[in-house]
Amino acid sequence: MTAITAWPGRAENWLDDKGKGAWIAAMVLAFIFFWPVGLALLAYMIWGKRMFGKNCSNRNRNHRAAWAMHAPSGNSAFDSYKAETLKRLEDEQAAFAEFLRRLREAKDKSEFDQFMDDRAQRRADDARTVEPAM
Repeated sequence: MTAITAWPGRAENWLDDKGKGAWIAAMVLAFIFFWPVGLALLAYMIWGKRMFGKNCSNRNRNHRAAWAMHAPSGNSAFDSYKAETLKRLEDEQAAFAEFLRRLREAKDKSEFDQFMDDRAQRRADDARTVEPAM
């Protein structure tokens, strides 16, 4: 492959490394300087899932980071410390999720009770205004 035919692939890889913002900036600049190229970039981003999808390089980085978190280091003391720390963090995350669930339930109950009180007050007010005067 010659340098002339390889530059689009290199440009694509470079933009992928820089992230979604670089793709959008390239598209805007292309629209400013020569709109058909900007339109072509927009179509490529949409159909290539670059605009609304996840970037492949970011997905690979996240996968490597997740694997490294659970990979043994070779040092048994460090590995046991890491396992205990991860277990503690998972327990704290579960406890926090449970706390948020209870908080949402309490808020929902409070809002429902307020609604029922307002409804009862409205009915009482309506009953007083509808009573015939003698």
